[in-house]
Amino acid sequence: MPQILTLVAPPGGLDAALLPRLRDALQALGASTGAADWLAPEEAVDLPFDGLAAEQAVAAARAALGEAPVDAIAVPAEGRRKRLLLADMDSTIVTSETLDEIAAYAGLKEEIAAITRRSMNGELDFRQALIARVGMLRGLPVSALDRTWEATALTPGARALVATMRANGAHCTLVSGGFTFFTGRVAALVGFHAHYSNTLEIADGRLTGKVGEPILDRDAKLATLKRLAAELSLPLEAALTVGDGANDLAMIQAAGLGIAFRAKPVVAAAARARVDHADLRALLFVQGYRAAEIRED
Repeated sequence: MPQILTLVAPPGGLDAALLPRLRDALQALGASTGAADWLAPEEAVDLPFDGLAAEQAVAAARAALGEAPVDAIAVPAEGRRKRLLLADMDSTIVTSETLDEIAAYAGLKEEIAAITRRSMNGELDFRQALIARVGMLRGLPVSALDRTWEATALTPGARALVATMRANGAHCTLVSGGFTFFTGRVAALVGFHAHYSNTLEIADGRLTGKVGEPILDRDAKLATLKRLAAELSLPLEAALTVGDGANDLAMIQAAGLGIAFRAKPVVAAAARARVDHADLRALLFVQGYRAAEIRED
């Protein structure tokens, strides 16, 4: 079977009774299907299929699943395991938008968060929105960054994603429109090989309200993907990218496996693959990793 449809749910949330319904839906469209292969009991399963485009298979799966909190992603059977990972940070590897959380210490969280939402949904130019938001924080003490970091939480599955891919020879990079103050700490905590992001200018212990140049935006994320792939002598097909915002969309669309993770509507609609319900371990299951192969460190 040349393609694999992977179903992933939060632990304990995948009912085997869904499989006959799914198989019937695929076969009704002319697909042939193989035997189901459980990667993790009640959490992830592979269903090989042939004779149907990946987009059709995913659409049929979502229709068959109805309101069940299950993600469905179809990939070619060959080359499933990727050798390069580029991951966004805010609302992807960590659960929050760190700039919005910094803004809370200036009493501007709601105002800045509203700009962030519009930027991440592609309604505002990322560069201009970033400059405007950081400008509003001029004079804020650096201690606000430390307090924000103390409250920052990793997304479930983040450590497992990076540890497992690293153990299998993949190069793992954090690429963010956020700031080095956080990406450096997240990279060290999670185990990324490298991190790329923006720089907050600081003088006399306070934010100046300026962002260092050059600004890492949507185009820079795509350029980073292409540069790293070239440096590692890998085709883009061997890359996995993941993010949630409009500034991630170019790299998501360019990679062999690009995943919109709990993404903004414009990103979820445009990405070939998306994860709406499961945690970041879903990115391992989609690559064919079994539960017993997943590492935490």
